[in-house]
Amino acid sequence: MIQGHGDDAFRYEDIRMNFSSNIYAHADLTALKAFLAERMDVIAQYPEPDASSLAEVIAQKNHIPAGSVLVTNGAVEAIYLVAQMLAGAGIHQYKVSQPTFSEYEDACRMFGMEKGEHGACWICNPNNPTGAVTRHLPLDKYQVVVVDQSYEDLTAAQLMSPAEAVAAEHVIQIHSLTKTYAVPGLRVGYVVASESMISRLQHWQRPWSVNALAVEAGKWLLHHDVCVVPDMTAYLTETQRLNRALNQLPMIQALPTETNFMLARMEGATAAELKAYLAQEHRMLIRDASNFPGLNEHYFRISAQKPEENDALVAAIASFRQ
Repeated sequence: MIQGHGDDAFRYEDIRMNFSSNIYAHADLTALKAFLAERMDVIAQYPEPDASSLAEVIAQKNHIPAGSVLVTNGAVEAIYLVAQMLAGAGIHQYKVSQPTFSEYEDACRMFGMEKGEHGACWICNPNNPTGAVTRHLPLDKYQVVVVDQSYEDLTAAQLMSPAEAVAAEHVIQIHSLTKTYAVPGLRVGYVVASESMISRLQHWQRPWSVNALAVEAGKWLLHHDVCVVPDMTAYLTETQRLNRALNQLPMIQALPTETNFMLARMEGATAAELKAYLAQEHRMLIRDASNFPGLNEHYFRISAQKPEENDALVAAIASFRQ
């Protein structure tokens, strides 16, 4: 289970700049909040057992059958449901390339699966924590290919469409309204796959796993086609500028990225030490990435924010141990 994740500002006092989460920190959610304030009556009733009305909106938006969509309590519930379904179907091996989101492996192990070159392959695309994009999916090598596209709206790269996932039959595609609309507290995700695959997943999902406010918020966000980043092209350009600025520091190596976040390596100190320094001395928060399998204590992850904040972060890192 998730331990030591990003956005742990509750551990520190007065964090003013948050680079630790992969979500854009300056999304204007004023209109959504106003809408939900008018819909608070829904908390006095049970929600739909399967969030079917939201599934229908998602299906219409992506031009796929409603039976090919399963709404979940965030992408993480989808990950554990998929692992449970795979194990229940007799698929006992999984392939995960590190570093990547640790919940894939945790979920597989929870349901008795073992590492192997057959069975199911899990791919985060774009990948967390590196920001890299996989352009050629290994569709012919595995019984099932699970593609987590939670960060799909934070990259300019061309990715597999939901319609392509449905047509592939053995592909399970995971999506996150949480990431797209910067609403991590609402926990809204969904799975796209063939109707037969979705039917098998539904067998394992608990009823009422998605609350009524989350369903209402999801439908409103999709109907209004909300854009939480005013200019995505400019934002991704700014991310590349931040990447270059970090690489100009003698003790930092920032890896290439195709999304709004990046993985970096600290020489001569640990990521935990840098994180503590930035939080205590500069009221900035980064993600210590040492707990990602395949990485060590020198790695950290940051997401780009406003240009002036990014400049402040580079200056603060440059001042570390001077």
